[in-house]
Amino acid sequence: MKFDFNSTKPLFQQVNDEIEAAILSGAFPEESQVPSTTEISKSFQINPATVLKGMNLLVDHDLLEKKRGIGMFVKTGAQAKVKTIRKDKFLHESVVTVVKQAQALGITEAELKELIERGYQQ
Repeated sequence: MKFDFNSTKPLFQQVNDEIEAAILSGAFPEESQVPSTTEISKSFQINPATVLKGMNLLVDHDLLEKKRGIGMFVKTGAQAKVKTIRKDKFLHESVVTVVKQAQALGITEAELKELIERGYQQ
């Protein structure tokens, strides 16, 4: 995990994003235990409440589950959910912007598809 203490993105969101990325990559497989709040806070010198807030976002998104007295575990189906979340984010943050820019430049849908195909080839 990497955290940018100079970023404008809050640390709890960075915790959420890093664990989410680890779930997506398979570094934290489904049904496996993730590092505890204490482990993460000590390793990266982050306030435990901040780490917990980031982890609770993952619980709220149904990616992690708390097992009382044991710890936090990656839920079954979490990797697929992360992919869906990331695809939706990509659509809204990137694709929509590209399409608007293409329209402003007078690029047709067919031309844009051709440009994307060329991008894949590079």
